[in-house]
Amino acid sequence: MQKVQIVCVGGLKEAYWRQACAEYEKRLRPFAQFRIVELSESRLPENPSPAQIEAALQKEGKQILAACGSGVIVPLCIEGKEMDSPSLAAYLQKAGVRGAGRISFVIGSSYGLVQEVKQAGQMRLSMSPMTFPHQLTRVMLCEQIYRAYEILNHGKYHK
Repeated sequence: MQKVQIVCVGGLKEAYWRQACAEYEKRLRPFAQFRIVELSESRLPENPSPAQIEAALQKEGKQILAACGSGVIVPLCIEGKEMDSPSLAAYLQKAGVRGAGRISFVIGSSYGLVQEVKQAGQMRLSMSPMTFPHQLTRVMLCEQIYRAYEILNHGKYHK
């Protein structure tokens, strides 16, 4: 069974976001060993300097890479590749065939991701050219991972 995780900086404050992620986590159980890893966001002053932001991103990047460990890393970033749901399903399938022990999707903080995390990725993924709150992005990603497995297993969820 494929291991898939979402590694994200920061938590979900509102209960409805947590409930949505929990629902997709439950739905994914038959298809993959799925988990969400929440890392602490670096504390920054109200108006941080570029150097403070870079230092925070470096610190978060080290935590992210440690949490990802070995396997495929897929950072989410605006310059990433946009793909439709069947293409994401095919990507997950190919990663499994190539022997990827784990696939880690990475959602950074509100300041994004440090370059080292992006470079560690086998593919950079963009959900859209639009900007979304990180909480919504996490729910959308959970849904798309679930949809991908439904596609691969010829389920009725994806029409």
